[in-house]
Amino acid sequence: MSDARPDRVLFVTGRLAEFALRRVLEDLAPKAGIQAEVAVMPITVAALMTPAWVAKRLEPPEGVARVVLPGHCRGDLGPIEAKAPGATVENGPEDLRDLPRWFGQEGPPEDYGTYDVEILAEINHAPRLSRDELIRQARAFAAQGADVIDVGCEPGAPWAEVGDAVRALRDEGLRVSIDSFDPGEVAKAVAAGAELVLSVNAGNRDAAKDWGAEVVALPDRPGSLDGLDATLDALAKAGVPCRVDPILEPIGFGFAESLGRYLEVRRRYPDAAMMMGVGNLTELTDVDSAGVNVLLMGFCQEQRIHSVLTTAVINWARSSVRELDLARRLARHAVANRVLPKRLEPNLVMLRDPKLPPRFGPDDLAELQRRIKDPNWRIFAEDGRIHALNNQRFLSGTDPFLMFEDMGVSDASHAFYLGWEMMKATTALTLGKAYRQDQALSWGFLTEPEVSHRLKRKRAAGAAPTEVGPTPEEDERA
Repeated sequence: MSDARPDRVLFVTGRLAEFALRRVLEDLAPKAGIQAEVAVMPITVAALMTPAWVAKRLEPPEGVARVVLPGHCRGDLGPIEAKAPGATVENGPEDLRDLPRWFGQEGPPEDYGTYDVEILAEINHAPRLSRDELIRQARAFAAQGADVIDVGCEPGAPWAEVGDAVRALRDEGLRVSIDSFDPGEVAKAVAAGAELVLSVNAGNRDAAKDWGAEVVALPDRPGSLDGLDATLDALAKAGVPCRVDPILEPIGFGFAESLGRYLEVRRRYPDAAMMMGVGNLTELTDVDSAGVNVLLMGFCQEQRIHSVLTTAVINWARSSVRELDLARRLARHAVANRVLPKRLEPNLVMLRDPKLPPRFGPDDLAELQRRIKDPNWRIFAEDGRIHALNNQRFLSGTDPFLMFEDMGVSDASHAFYLGWEMMKATTALTLGKAYRQDQALSWGFLTEPEVSHRLKRKRAAGAAPTEVGPTPEEDERA
């Protein structure tokens, strides 16, 4: 048995958040293996503190290993480090309810994030685009996680500038594939640096031996595997590397059977490289694409289909590349470790939050209201209702317009701020999301960070101060 004692961790907070922090730490401390202590500063709102202000008032006990400040308490931590020699001083999360995740009690393990599926992002109707627009789209796809930029050509007259277009993308440091059945068009693209050809079957496979590039082999007839064996045999004899795409069909047009063809190809060719084009499902189904992409990526991971082709044309699928980038990490971790793909990738849960924080409840909210010393409103959303508290009132309701009438706010900027916050609170209640005042709602990887309104002292040089509540000194005197 070890005699080692858990690290003493000092959590710094204000009067208003004290009891909520103690409740979180009561559950967290034994799980995280720490001895939690709380230092309550003479201030109501902890977010108003600065490190310099804290240093003048904090007396850390001897033997403390870490000092954890509220996330909003930004600035030079040196003065506090001087008061606690040998201790690590750091900012915690902006919301104390995120402390379990911050201490590693929730979220993905350290080895999470590897992948072995390649993403091809297709630029549709590439011949219609200017060179600048082609490069812009390609850069955007690469930034979202695409490994290869697929140049989508069009039937009809061959694209005379295909070589120049491919060369421009290669000059950007991008890997390129060419999507065309025209042998001459393909030859120019490959000569300019395209490394993969989509696609070949009986109609153009004889030309593939002259390209010097990998190809994607398709069946000759949609909805079947007809001709695929012959194409694969011809490519093997010619020494042409290839990957197989049995073609995913839309729902209502053979979707289930097309999944069966991927299973059949894997059975016939256990070691063959394979690819799946997911656009026939994501682009052609009335549903946000993230869930569809995760499901298909799980299928690909289990069947060792190590490349996917996606488009991002229709609005509900426009973030497909990023979704697939996250999904390939989630699917690989689940399959490789034989664990459920759950509580691992919060960035893919966008409409509703992965987990709602513990509710305060009416008694705790009432206690919060009793501790408030200033007239600034604190807003909460739980149990299907919006709650608004200040030093004089405790309002609760489901209609933010009626609640606003009872607030008696006359300042236009403050009215706008409260309207914005209650709009977020209403949205959170509608969708089952966590609402935290002055913070953006979480939309997974689509979340746009929000600058805290309360922490702005001035809008701009020479402008009037914003309605942010008291300064630390004013709060302390109150």
